[in-house]
Amino acid sequence: MGRLFLINLEGKMYCCRHCHTHLALSDDIVSKSFQCRHGKAYLFSNVVNMTVGKKEDRMMMTGLHTVADIFCVGCGSSIGWTYEMAHEKSQKYKEGKSVLERVKISGPEGSSYWTNHQVQVAGISDLDDIV
Repeated sequence: MGRLFLINLEGKMYCCRHCHTHLALSDDIVSKSFQCRHGKAYLFSNVVNMTVGKKEDRMMMTGLHTVADIFCVGCGSSIGWTYEMAHEKSQKYKEGKSVLERVKISGPEGSSYWTNHQVQVAGISDLDDIV
């Protein structure tokens, strides 16, 4: 497979729930009002340490979009999707941005803990509007 080079983020970040690979900074959240099959999801302007799957057209709640699933480079887990193209003019702001499913990431309002550099605090609950 070769050597894996990861981007390490500084500050308040979201990580893969399974392997704790850094994925995104809280400052890069565009919206917290997204929904997915597993519950809440967040739209980020920048996500790192991910691989992108094949593009496909999907009918979503806001219309037809060309999207690609994204996966953690550390463990290969599915973590969300990225918007390649929005077919409706009102949805163009999503292009080039990525959605991380909250159940698949760790963060202040995520699954099990918040990561700030190397500090991990167990038991943080659903703190939706903190960031």
